[in-house]
Amino acid sequence: MAKIIVTATPFEGHVTPLAAIAADLTNRGHEVLFYTGARFEERVRKTGARFVPYPAEVDYADLAAAFPEREGLAPFNRMVFDIKHVLSDPVPVHDKRLQELLAEFPATVVISEPMSYGTLPTALRPRDQRPLMVNIGIAPPTFDSVDTAPFGPGLLPPTTGEERARYDEMRAQTRTMFADAQKYMDGVFTSVGVTLPDFLFNAFGTVPDHLLQLTVPAFEYPRSDAPEGFRFIGPVPPGPDIDFERPHWWADLSSGRPVVVVTQGTVDNGDLSRLVVPTIRALADADVTVVAATARPDGPDLVRAEMDGEVPGNVHLAAFVPFEQLLPLADVLVTNAGYGGVQTALRHGVPLVVGGETEDKPEVAARVEWSGTGVNLRTSSPEVAAVRAAVDQVLNEPRYRERARGMQSQFGEYHPFDTIAEIAESA
Repeated sequence: MAKIIVTATPFEGHVTPLAAIAADLTNRGHEVLFYTGARFEERVRKTGARFVPYPAEVDYADLAAAFPEREGLAPFNRMVFDIKHVLSDPVPVHDKRLQELLAEFPATVVISEPMSYGTLPTALRPRDQRPLMVNIGIAPPTFDSVDTAPFGPGLLPPTTGEERARYDEMRAQTRTMFADAQKYMDGVFTSVGVTLPDFLFNAFGTVPDHLLQLTVPAFEYPRSDAPEGFRFIGPVPPGPDIDFERPHWWADLSSGRPVVVVTQGTVDNGDLSRLVVPTIRALADADVTVVAATARPDGPDLVRAEMDGEVPGNVHLAAFVPFEQLLPLADVLVTNAGYGGVQTALRHGVPLVVGGETEDKPEVAARVEWSGTGVNLRTSSPEVAAVRAAVDQVLNEPRYRERARGMQSQFGEYHPFDTIAEIAESA
């Protein structure tokens, strides 16, 4: 059996799919070491993997607390800050720790995700001196392609020569805009004895031996120039949360009325008035059942306060509801376009209303629009009327559910755990 290191940055949407992969590998008899933030120790141990925590100085469980100066920055300046201080600065610490772990635990494979830049120095060393490096695509691919727009603003693929030319210009502008961040990251990699050979947004597509994307071709833009190691493997199912006690209102979800689930995910849920509350207000008089999955323990209280205690009778507020149990009962998911949540919805054949402006969310929302599986609000803070119109559109036009169910069918053709295990066992 193989020795395998799995590592993920300490954020829910990053650890969850990697933990599912680790659990499957241990179930197959492999010896797995999982390197991540201390707050995920219990989650990791439940997978059967050995847990190793990040060194405290790079364990950024709460970015706002770790970097208070980051909070007041404009979006672009915040992105540059993150490239320098969240992604680049920890690289030497993680590289040193990974080499120590490999010395005591000679893994033949290292499995990581796109924010784990600390694994890239290992991937850049000669193949006969390192394990096989596998990156799990838990977010849309960021690498350049002549067939797509530059990553970030959520633009659809070009359909004319004029659009291609404009996107080429934008790519050049992007490299100029990020030149300072690129120089900073290059310096960090040089300090550990390697050279980053590509643009920083391309690195996780071109440097590791494999990039295994957790979706299917129907959800991703075609690329004629994708890296050699890039392939689709379908989304990883996390499995039901067996500790979840269904609330008293659960039977309402089978009443025959359409069920609309709204969430802002596990990261961008600090201000529930951006999407959750407008959705509740939009559907207050609709003949639907609304479940607001706030993904935070104080979420229901925050929503009640925002609405002065007047929550409509067709709305159920929840701190946490496992989507594996909820989405099979849903007719629409309204979300700020987190990649994992969108993939989970489509795996259950649920069409979407999406609106996101931070991180990779504009890109995810654009893919929902492009694939025909939902409506893109093009904002993370929509007007009430816009939400109502979008939900009505998805509920009343069968094409969205048909496309979502078609995606669900394609998902069924992929077996991500088997693919990952085959790669790990052949290393």
